[in-house]
Amino acid sequence: MSQTFESNPLRDPRDRRLTRIAGPSSLVFFGVTGDLARKKLLPAVYDLVNRGLLPPSFGLVGFGRREWSHDDFRAEVRTHVEAHARTPFREDVWTQFSAGIRFVTGTFDSNESFEKLKETLSELDETRGTRGNHAFYLSIPPKDFDQVLQKLADHDLANHNQHEGWRRVVIEKPFGHNLESARELNAIVERVFPADSVFRIDHYLGKETVQNILAMRFANQMFEPVWNANNVDHVQITMAEDIGIGTRAGYYDGVGAARDIIQNHLLQLLALTAMEEPISFNAEHLRAEKAKVLEAVEVPDDIASAFAIGQYEGGNQGGEEVNSFFEENDIPADSRTETFAALKLNIKTRRWNGVPFYLRAGKRLGRRVTEIAVVFKKSPNLLFGGASDDSGQNAIVIRVQPDEGMTLRFSSKVPGTQMGIRDVNMDFGYSHSFTEESPEAYERLILDVLLGEPPLFPRHEEVELSWKILDPFEEYWAEHKIKPEGYAPGSWGPTSAHEMLKRDNRAWRRP
Repeated sequence: MSQTFESNPLRDPRDRRLTRIAGPSSLVFFGVTGDLARKKLLPAVYDLVNRGLLPPSFGLVGFGRREWSHDDFRAEVRTHVEAHARTPFREDVWTQFSAGIRFVTGTFDSNESFEKLKETLSELDETRGTRGNHAFYLSIPPKDFDQVLQKLADHDLANHNQHEGWRRVVIEKPFGHNLESARELNAIVERVFPADSVFRIDHYLGKETVQNILAMRFANQMFEPVWNANNVDHVQITMAEDIGIGTRAGYYDGVGAARDIIQNHLLQLLALTAMEEPISFNAEHLRAEKAKVLEAVEVPDDIASAFAIGQYEGGNQGGEEVNSFFEENDIPADSRTETFAALKLNIKTRRWNGVPFYLRAGKRLGRRVTEIAVVFKKSPNLLFGGASDDSGQNAIVIRVQPDEGMTLRFSSKVPGTQMGIRDVNMDFGYSHSFTEESPEAYERLILDVLLGEPPLFPRHEEVELSWKILDPFEEYWAEHKIKPEGYAPGSWGPTSAHEMLKRDNRAWRRP
C-alpha cells in the first residue's frame, strides 16, 4: 500500500510554521546598541510584526548603558528599522509596535538595574497583556553571560516555575573558545535556565537554503541512492567574505576564522549534509542525527597535512586599495590570528567512509559566497576519449548565500559533428522559482524562540562535539607556533590551501 501524504514521517505537522503567530510575549535585548541588534535583530522583529506574525500584545525591551527614555529608544529603533528592515515601513504597523517598546538604563552588575527591568516587564504584563512570557536575548560578549544570567536568577526573572508564563534565554555565538570553556558556559546557562528554555543562535540554520538541504535530500528519490561513498568523491563547504575585519578587531583578534566560522556554521552545514534521515523534524530527532555525524567526524592522524591558515595582505582588490590584516586598527604586529582557515575532515560511517570533507572560511577572498559542493566521482568516459580531464565529474552545489539556490553540473555533448562533451549547469534559484521572498534568518529564529520551537537551535551536545573536532587543530597551531601564510586580497586563500587539495589530486572550486 502506498504511503499517504498524512502518514509520511517527513511531513512536519507544523508545516508552513511561519504562518503561526506567536502568543503574547516580550523580548528583552541585552547588547541592543551593538551592530547585530541595530542591523539585524531590531529590523527582524519589525518585519515579523509587519507580516502579522507577532501579536498586538508584544513588548520589546532594550537594556543598555545609554541614558535613554522610552521615546528616545523608540526613535532609535525606528531609525534602524527604516534603514534595514526587509519589508516596507508602514506607519500603522509602527504605531502598534512602538506602543510596546521600552528601555531600561543600566549595567550588568547593578541590582537596581535588574529591579527596574523586572518592574518594566511587570508593567508590560499589565498594560500590554504579555502574560509573564519573556525571552532574554544575550547579544553580548561571552565573558558577561555569567553575570547577566546570575542577575536574572537573583531577581526572579529566569525561573518560569515561580511565575505565570514561560522564560527563555537566547545566546549568540561564540559559545566558548574551546571544549573546556564551552562546558563551563553550558553549566552556567543551564544552572539558571532549563535545557529546553535555552536557544543557542546559529543564524545560518535559519536560512531558507540551509533548511532546503533536508528537503532536497529526503523529499527527492533521485538524490538518496547516490548520496554516499560509492558515488561521492569529496565534499567542499565554503564560506567566503570579500571584506576585511573592519571595526571588529577587538572581537576578531584571538578568535580567528576557525573559531568564528568553522566551529559553528560550517560544522552545522557538514552535519546537515551528512546526516541520516530523521524519523521526524521534531527537535529531538533532528538533533540526534546531527550529533551522530559530529561524533563520527575524525581528525586525520597527520594534522600537519590537513589544514591551511592564512592572513590577508594589503593591495588592490577590485580596483580599490585595501589594508592588510596588520594595518587594521588595533591588530598587534605579532598576531597569529588567522583570517583564513581550511580543514580536511573524515566521517567514519558506512555512508561516508573514505570521502574527505574540505571546509574553508576566510575574509578578503574572491567574492562573498557560502556554498556546499558535493562532487561526484569521475565518469570513466570510455566512449569519450577526447574529453578533457576536468569533464565527467558531476556536482551538486547548494548555494546558501547570496544567490540562494542549487546548481547541478553534468556533461553534455557540444554542438557539432564531433562527439565532444563539456560540463554544463542546470540551475535553480529561489528568486526565480518562488514569488515569495525568503525571510531573513533572524526572522525565522526569533519567531521560533517566541513559539518555543527548538529544532533549528543546536543543543549543548552539538556545541561540545564541534569543539572536540576543532580543538586538536587549535592546539597544534599553538604548540607548533604556526604562523598564518599571507594571501593576496581578492584571491582564494594562501598557497598552502591549494596544495592541501593538490596532494589529494583535487582542487578547490572557484565559485
